[in-house]
Amino acid sequence: MIKILHLSDIHMGSGFSHGRINPVTGLNTRLEDFVNTLSLCIDRAIADPVDLVIFGGDAFPDATPPPYVQGAFASQFRRLVDANIPTVLLVGNHDQHSQGQGGASLNIYRTLGVPGFIVGDTLTTHHIKTRNGKVQVITLPWLTRSTLMTRQETEGLSLAEVGQLLTERLQVVLEAEIRRLDADVPTVLLAHLMADNATLGAERFLAVGKGFTLPLSLLTRPCFDYVALGHVHQHQNLHKSNNPPVIYPGSIERVDFSEEKEDKGYVMIELERLRADWEFCPLPARTFRTIEVDVSKADDPQAVLMKAIAKHDLQDAVVRLIYKLRSEQLDLIDNSSLHTALSSAHTYTIQPELLSQLARPRIPELSASSSIDPMEALKTYLQNREDLKDIAASMLEAAHNLLADEAEIWLESATPN
Repeated sequence: MIKILHLSDIHMGSGFSHGRINPVTGLNTRLEDFVNTLSLCIDRAIADPVDLVIFGGDAFPDATPPPYVQGAFASQFRRLVDANIPTVLLVGNHDQHSQGQGGASLNIYRTLGVPGFIVGDTLTTHHIKTRNGKVQVITLPWLTRSTLMTRQETEGLSLAEVGQLLTERLQVVLEAEIRRLDADVPTVLLAHLMADNATLGAERFLAVGKGFTLPLSLLTRPCFDYVALGHVHQHQNLHKSNNPPVIYPGSIERVDFSEEKEDKGYVMIELERLRADWEFCPLPARTFRTIEVDVSKADDPQAVLMKAIAKHDLQDAVVRLIYKLRSEQLDLIDNSSLHTALSSAHTYTIQPELLSQLARPRIPELSASSSIDPMEALKTYLQNREDLKDIAASMLEAAHNLLADEAEIWLESATPN
């Protein structure tokens, strides 16, 4: 039985806007959060101890992280070297340059010849000897259209057609790797990809380039005993029959509020040929909490806001307060009291949203086909904006002066010397 720890999507160096500077260390507290959760993964790998650690890609937000972020990542994985635990680091989309050439942020481990470290930046099979036997790991890094095809082959094709051609090429290359496998040795497919039935999280906003969705049937081959995936930040098992398990462990920390309700963690596997028992292990990731309130119909909007805040445990959480109100209610809000009520949070933002800005009626006179004079268009617009009535006259005067200045500049440029 071979014990494996599977983690992915560390994104160390992300989310600094949700943190603050620790006066003791001088580091952003969100970097410290990511280091702490990664440290817990490494602690488990050493304490068990596991025979192999596999990382599913996306170590950092991009391919060229600052040296102090690289150092924080390396100091944790160095502990696996000291513990003689072999490690496979797969290249994800964020580990590649925007042109898709190589895994710049991870290749340093191969260049330095770090003992027991394998960088998976090509589709190939790695034969690894562990303390409890051999294991075969096929690495499938993030694919771009240039990985398996030339520019000439994709010219004139739609994105869907390119994706289909890429899948067909991948099937051929993957089949060649499968034919070379030792049928008696447990096999892991370690891939950074978007499977066609996965549930997306923040990665849809973080992607650095066009990716391709690959069919689940490509992954559920009987020759694979465990399919370890990276890229999707929400933990999920895509193959309910568990034959083989097709697992996204998810990211180890919340990147932003789109992951507010997701559990974060890693996966522990006990692997042998034709069998893989796995367990998701949650991590104590920083809490993100949204407080959303509509006070537009309240006689005392401040009291409603304070009551809504009091319902939540905000201690050390990253918090955002979003409230909707009418423009005439602005003077009824005591911002200093809101700041005091939110002060127990790790960090917080207050986002008031004027109701008139949330549901603006369409003004027929300003349709795209209209040839209305710009000043008349502005007047029509302002007549439909109750919240701007106090500054409407100033806006009209400023617009008039701007148009006059533009006309003067045009005349000067049109006058022959």
